Amino acid sequence: MKIRIALAGNPNSGKTTLFNGLTGSNQFVGNWPGVTVEKKTGFLKGRKDVEIIDLPGVYSLSPYTLEERVAKKFLLEEKPDVILNIIDGTNLERNLYLTTQLLELKIPVVVAVNMMDIIEKKGDKLDLKLLSHELECKTIAISAIKGDGILEAAELAINEANGFLKKGEFKGYSRILHTCINMEENEEECIGKRYEYISKVISEVYTYKEREEDSVSEKIDRVLTHKWLGLPIFAAIMFLIYFISITTVGSFLTDWTKDVLFGKIITNGATSFLESVNAESWLIGLVVDGIIAGVGAVIGFVPQMLVLFFFLAFLEGSGYMARIAFILDKIFARFGLSGKSFIPMLIGTGCGVPGIMASRTIEDQNDRRMTIMTTTFIPCSAKLPMIALIAASIFDGAWWVAPSGYFLGIGAVLVSGLFLKSTKLFAGDGSPFIMELPNYHMPTLTNLFRSMWERGWSFIKKAGTIILLSTIVIWFLSNFGFVDGKFVMTGDMSKGLLATLGTYIAVIFKPLGFGTWQATVATLMGLIAKENIVGSLGVLYGVGGLGLHFTPLAAYSFMAFNLLCAPCFAAIGAIKKEMNSIKWTLFAVGYQTGFAYLVALIINNIGKGFLLGIIVLLIIRKIYKDKKNGKGCSGNCSSCQGCSSCFNNSGTKETLQKEAV
Repeated sequence: MKIRIALAGNPNSGKTTLFNGLTGSNQFVGNWPGVTVEKKTGFLKGRKDVEIIDLPGVYSLSPYTLEERVAKKFLLEEKPDVILNIIDGTNLERNLYLTTQLLELKIPVVVAVNMMDIIEKKGDKLDLKLLSHELECKTIAISAIKGDGILEAAELAINEANGFLKKGEFKGYSRILHTCINMEENEEECIGKRYEYISKVISEVYTYKEREEDSVSEKIDRVLTHKWLGLPIFAAIMFLIYFISITTVGSFLTDWTKDVLFGKIITNGATSFLESVNAESWLIGLVVDGIIAGVGAVIGFVPQMLVLFFFLAFLEGSGYMARIAFILDKIFARFGLSGKSFIPMLIGTGCGVPGIMASRTIEDQNDRRMTIMTTTFIPCSAKLPMIALIAASIFDGAWWVAPSGYFLGIGAVLVSGLFLKSTKLFAGDGSPFIMELPNYHMPTLTNLFRSMWERGWSFIKKAGTIILLSTIVIWFLSNFGFVDGKFVMTGDMSKGLLATLGTYIAVIFKPLGFGTWQATVATLMGLIAKENIVGSLGVLYGVGGLGLHFTPLAAYSFMAFNLLCAPCFAAIGAIKKEMNSIKWTLFAVGYQTGFAYLVALIINNIGKGFLLGIIVLLIIRKIYKDKKNGKGCSGNCSSCQGCSSCFNNSGTKETLQKEAV
């Protein structure tokens, strides 16, 4: 008989870490029926008969936020066999409020006290036996991040569930306030009674050690969240992460993957094999120039992405990402946004779809719509290969290209917030932002590598399915066309169907500096999946051919447009689901594309003006310098004054005059 364990707890209590530790790779991600909050389910390691459900992190079961409604509905209607309530032992008062509500649901509860190692390190004491007596439920100490006690907690929950199933009836917890089961009646009085009860329990079970010095987290926060230093430090950290990931370690591994593994070993091996079996030339072209070139161009950037995912997982696991939301809250507020908007954008760095879905946590409708419209401005993992490709192929691996794309996205968010908030559609005060800052701690390598691999594997699977099919379609459409009324292999991509279609549309992008049919096709294919941009360029330009067709200015304009324009179809679908309106969805996609076009247009034209200005200044400087030296040229050889550009070590004025004549 299958046993279902529901994990419930506050945000930042370690619930997701516990879930990952209990299930390992046996995880399944989906959506709660009827809503868009992501849920995770999985099986306990080695136990296919024990299913674990990771509920959204909530502070209470009061039906005020979407997460609270989802958690309460699941617990009341789905009735799991047991609740494993994970609480942060360093903040009992806040965590036990949810515990008192869970104990009233007539479902067995096991309380797992997390971060006991931190309590002991601080010199405090928590009497778990007395806590168990007061709550009248089993309690156990764990360290989710280290994996200590987590399997024992799961076994304890299983035993409680088995005991409940055998008895067939649950009598409840006699010490808990049963008058508060119905939260709709006397809510304020009920909340007061809960905290009164919690304070009494804490005074009996928890002993504080007197301390005069601030905690380590408080000392670190004085620097990292400083009024003036916080933002520059954040910028420096992001620059450093992208520099290491894209330019140094990641670049070395990516270069080997693209140039050696796919560029030589796999390409030469596939060509030799196909030729040895007398394969048709079109099949060789499809496999080598289509599949290997396209998929290889995308897979080649996996090393860089894995390094980047590792560092991002470290920032999230250490607690620093929560500080970034705190730092950006004041800045966002000045531009008409809430600090809550940063959370969806942070999630969107992995994938825009869950980032858009996370906007449901924002109560104010205008703020939520603005967040949905601007979340995909922040580069997701699917856009990173394009950034890395342009940085490597056009800018010779310049360290500033990748982080500039990230900050371009943040700048687009701020400018959009300022603009949209000034319109009647989005006018009004933003919703307040309250967020708990967790203590800093050192993530374990196991959790870091697990997070890195989960994101990386998701990218690889997409490359092996969507990107593979897309590259095959691109190769066929670019190599086949109508010649003399017959549909044949042209042997020239410029005569293929894709070139014909792309040429008509490319006119739109000429003002942006990349009005070629190849760049146009890559941009359009990016609507299916942003990874397709790199795969398309790999098929249409070949390995290393990008630098021959793009100027640095056009390449950066191309990158800016594809970073900011309408996201992939999956993200557009998420926008439609969250907006719940076709009209608002079209408005969002239209705004994103129009904004991207304007930014790329400005980059291209200002860039041209800037380069022209430099050339003019150099010419003026040269003329001024020659005049200052008393030299000049009237255009007549007889009046030549011997310009510095005319002299060499062996030449004379007379000789040069004769040569000029």
